[in-house]
Formats: sequence, structure tokens, C-alpha cells
Amino acid sequence: MKDVTLVLPLPFSMTNSLCNSSMDIDHLESIADAPESLISDRIAAELLVEGGDGDDLEVRTLPGSDEEDSTSIGPEQSVLDLSCNTVLASSSGSAKSISSCVEIIEGSALGKLGSEIVTIDSSDSDSRVISIVNLVVQDIGAIGSSASKIFSLNYIPLWGSTSICGRRPEMEDAVVMKPWFCDIPIEMLSDNHFVDGVNPSLTHLPGHFFGVYDGHGGSQVANYCRERIHTVLIEEVQNANNGPDTWQKQWEMAFTRCFVKVDDEVGGRVRQSLVESTSDISGADSTLSFTLPSDPIAPETVGSTAVVAVICSSHIIVANCGDSRAVLCRGKQPVALSVDHKPDREDEYARIEAAGGKVIQWNGYRVYGVLAMSRSIGDRYLKPSIIPDPEVTIVPRTREDECLILASDGLWDVMLNEEACDIARRRILLWHKKKGVFSSSSPSSSSSSSSATSTVSRGEGADPAAQAAADYLSRLALQKGSKDNITVIVVDLKAQRKFKSRT
Repeated sequence: MKDVTLVLPLPFSMTNSLCNSSMDIDHLESIADAPESLISDRIAAELLVEGGDGDDLEVRTLPGSDEEDSTSIGPEQSVLDLSCNTVLASSSGSAKSISSCVEIIEGSALGKLGSEIVTIDSSDSDSRVISIVNLVVQDIGAIGSSASKIFSLNYIPLWGSTSICGRRPEMEDAVVMKPWFCDIPIEMLSDNHFVDGVNPSLTHLPGHFFGVYDGHGGSQVANYCRERIHTVLIEEVQNANNGPDTWQKQWEMAFTRCFVKVDDEVGGRVRQSLVESTSDISGADSTLSFTLPSDPIAPETVGSTAVVAVICSSHIIVANCGDSRAVLCRGKQPVALSVDHKPDREDEYARIEAAGGKVIQWNGYRVYGVLAMSRSIGDRYLKPSIIPDPEVTIVPRTREDECLILASDGLWDVMLNEEACDIARRRILLWHKKKGVFSSSSPSSSSSSSSATSTVSRGEGADPAAQAAADYLSRLALQKGSKDNITVIVVDLKAQRKFKSRT
């Protein structure tokens, strides 16, 4: 890797310049000494050279919000539209996830919306809670009024997706988008003392489901997960009880039962329950669970990863099993909402060894020298070393959230989190600048506003801006030399975007 000259970012203001308005510059980056830098850096440089002007752009995250984020955007850069048979050379290395466990960090105080990301590891019997990222906690005022405002937001899912074969002979990925897939009880989104301040008539929030499944050894398991996981999750959410467990623990248990049940079905082990009346002294009914044999839906060497996200107006809940990945773009910074399950991950290596398995380095670290991930759905021949238990990450939504990216390793093998987030954010903004709704404050843009709103069905099917970002990411990954199937979902988390016409 060649040295890259770093420049310390120093914010300063040019208030007495020749410009009509003041201009803040809070980030400088030197790319003169980095000819092999990421394509997003080259895009940024070209946009600046070609005269992209940020003064005519205003981004608003929530209706009525007084916070604006001006961003410079220039003309769109073309990307080669490559087919599955196209072969290109690439000097890009693969991006690898590195994780480290840190001590538990307590949640935010009452009256504040915590922006603390909590990962719940269901593989540990004690349900070990670790903190991946500790973000700034934002004050939202009193409990009652703020809680009602947050939970009452009518979030419209804006998403786009793409799934291409790439250089593989067979398509083994699967993708699913299910807006309004279920109603989530308020009790599963916050503590009871916080929910007490919410309007009693508000008992549920609509949830939206997105999932990426990266199959290996065949497409059967990935396709089965696409049809089954969200339906099983609906059952688990509906059956969740409001016992002594925290609401975070309820999500962990719901996702774990969901993934394990689907894994059992894939392997031909269908779990059934039988209710027997008055089987104990108290006279209460008891439930017996047993397993019925059935035909497996795939050979024992077929499996799939699963990274899924449930999004509502207040939270993002991500469950991950395998090496697909979920990354949140918050402001201009990437926040990993999942950690790849790799055999050389310290905790995963120890778990595999404890289960009697072996991690062998054979073209990378692999379980028994075969599977390059440590968790998956399916892969019966590698159990109990390979488990289907997901890791669950819950993050409260903030006004700085730009977009969420779910993708298979066909994208992440050739692209860093930072690059993917930067490109997705810019593509969405660029689409809105060219075709989006202009600010009503401009008289000359009224006709353009009504035309744009009539041609864009917000929340109905794929959102064109998010779709443009997903398409661009997949084509760029192929151009950068990805050798795998490439599946990408981009979810635009902004509630409103407005553009001011140039004066």
C-alpha cells in the first residue's frame, strides 16, 4: 500500500471573501499522492473540478426540522454497464472486518434518545451484550411529548435493490423487501416507563423488512430464506411476551428462534408443539415440543448467510448470520451494524474449537478448510461447528441518518464501508438534484415540483433515487473486480429532501 498524505481537518470561515455568502470548510483531503485511491475519492475530486455547487442544495431530514446539511454535488460520472461475462482486471484489495469486544455501556438517561448501538450475541448462554459504537446521545426533551413525537412519525420506506450474477456461473443470492410487513408493539421498541408517556391509542408501529441472503453450494437455502424468514419473524413478534426480559432481549429471542426454526426446516427437522391439559398439580396446561422428520429442502452441503433489517420510525434492528453486512450512513460517517462471522474472529474461533471443529487456513481461514464463514443457515455437514444463531444490533434512529446498505460479500470484498456509504449518499442526492422536488419557496420551480411528485410514487415499490444508488454500487463492484454474486439493498432514511433553485 502506498503512503497517502494526510491533512489535519481545521474548520475555518471565509466571511470576507468575494462570495455573496459565507462558506464553511470543515474537511480537507489530499489525493495528489494517492493515484490508486478509491473511486469515491476520484468522483469527489471530479465533482469539485467540474464546478459542483453546494449553495443550491438543502437537505432536510424530518418535516419541520430546522437542521440543514448542504452538500456539493456535480454531474453524474458514467460507469461501465458490465455483464456477467465481462472480465476486468482490478488492483483493489478486499475489505476485511475487524471487531473487538468492549465493556458494556449503560443506556441513555430518561428523556433522551440514546444513539448507542447495542449488539446482543445470542450464541452466549448469558446473552453477552457488547457495544460496537458509542455515539453522541441527543436530548429530545421531556419524556411524554418527545416520545409521542418520535413514535408517531409515519415513516415511508424508500428503498432500491439490485442482484446480479457477476462472474459466477450461477446466481445463488436472494433478496427480499417487505414494506409494512408487520405491526410492532410499542413495548418491543422501548422500556415501559418510556412508553407510559406515549399516547395510549398508539399501540403499534408499522415495521418494514429487508433481507439479503448469500447462498453457497446452491441457491436452495437462500431462496427458502427469502420466502420464509420474514413470515416466521412475524409469528415470533406476535408471540413475544412482556415478561421480565428487556425489549432488546425480546428482539434477540425472536430473531434467534426465527433463524433456528428456518434452519431446522431446511434440514428436515420440523418442530411441532402439543398441548396437554391439566398435566401438573396446578392444573395449568403444559406444552410438549418434539421434532418430526421431513424431507430436507436442500443437500447438506448447501447453506446461506442472512442479514436482515427491521426498520420503523424509531429504530433500526439488524440481525446477521454469516458474512453479509449491514452498514448505516449516519451523517457522512459509516456505522457498521453487523460484524462478519469469520472463522478467524477470536470469539468465533474459540467457539468452533470448543464445539470440536477445526479452523484451517486454506485460501483463507475456513471451517475444516471448507467454509469461509463461521455461521450460516444450512450446511448440516458442518454442524455443530456452524450455527444459525444471529447477532442482533439495535440502534435508535436520528435525524443524521442518511441511508442503510445491506449487501452480500460480492460488494464488501472490493469496497470499504466508507466508500460504499459515500457513494450511496452522493448518488441519492444527485438523483434528487436532477429529478427531485424543488423548494416551494422558488416561484419558478412550482411546475417542476408538481411534475416531479406526479412521476415519483414515494413508498410504492422501489424508490428511484435509492434504486440508482443500488445499481451504481453493484456496477462499480463489478468494475472493481468482484468475482462473486453481488446483491445490494439501499434504504433511504431521509424523510424529506428539498432543493433551492439557483438565484
